[in-house]
Amino acid sequence: MNIGDLLEPRAIAPRAGGGSKRQVLSAVADIAARSFGLKAEDVLDALLEREAAGSTGVGHGVAVPHARLKGLPRLRGVFMRLEQPTPFESVDEQPVDLVFALFAPVDSDTEHLRALARVSRLLRQRDLRLQLRQARTAESIYALLAREPQSTAA
Repeated sequence: MNIGDLLEPRAIAPRAGGGSKRQVLSAVADIAARSFGLKAEDVLDALLEREAAGSTGVGHGVAVPHARLKGLPRLRGVFMRLEQPTPFESVDEQPVDLVFALFAPVDSDTEHLRALARVSRLLRQRDLRLQLRQARTAESIYALLAREPQSTAA
């Protein structure tokens, strides 16, 4: 699975505001709603429900919020680079500035889990995280995320 199949430049925010975890998730929901033809409230509710089960802050300034959504025909992604790192109750207690949200159809099981694993492996790459933090456009972020994987060194 290639990340480029999940993501498109219009679903990338290269300079998003921070604030609280809820504000970040709300911004993700707005992008998802606009990009995928969904209701922002439904997306936010699904993200908050998943987040209530445990933080999706995976460490190194990265969060991978995810949810299953009615009306979504296939796996989709939203990426945001936050200008202001935001507390996210991450496993390493560091604030988050890179957010890759994944959305799956309600009936998606193994495909959803494979996508989560793929995104997590990709964002464990230290060099990639540095490049994402320096990228200034949605197109350059898309190019970084869509290219084939390299090392998984943290």
